[in-house]
Amino acid sequence: MPDGLWLVVGLGNPGPAYANNRHNVGAMVVDEIARRAGVTFSARTVGGARAATAEARLGTLAGGVPGPRVVLAKPATFMNVSGGPVAGLAQYYRVAADHVVVVHDDIDILFADLRLKISGGEGGHNGLRDITKALGTRDYVRVRVGVGRPPGRMDAADYVLKDFAGPERKDLPWLLDAAADAVELIVCEGLERAQLKVHTKG
Repeated sequence: MPDGLWLVVGLGNPGPAYANNRHNVGAMVVDEIARRAGVTFSARTVGGARAATAEARLGTLAGGVPGPRVVLAKPATFMNVSGGPVAGLAQYYRVAADHVVVVHDDIDILFADLRLKISGGEGGHNGLRDITKALGTRDYVRVRVGVGRPPGRMDAADYVLKDFAGPERKDLPWLLDAAADAVELIVCEGLERAQLKVHTKG
């Protein structure tokens, strides 16, 4: 079982105008985790980082022992400058990079699919690129939430800044639930076991 405190960050853009965009699915997942844990976010500045944060324990271990401690966070900055808040929170809470979990949208994955990984490239995701720069390493965990490719010749930036379409909205609660489960698996059982369970479903 992974030891120590975890930092789970849901990426998105701040404000109600962006709340239901595909680009904000990471923040939606973290909202679902907070709902399950019965905790509420509070806006604060920690370590120079502006973010909404909440502290919780995820899951239950053998013998009914409460699962690992986590700090849930949603940066109060725009997506492309997520690095400062993530690095500031990691430093403040003394969380090593391999215990930082970033939940984000991914256009290279089919809608409703999930992929888990640590390290590697950013795939053109500017939020991840800024986090890598601020942390000084790529060795943090990513929960990649598939939102699918833009149709036709639509620009990818325009696509992710649009709300989920009607058929997608129907399946969105299931997707958020599955992604929240994946985060819980990572912090309770470790990334490799979580990958085995998530990547082999179906």
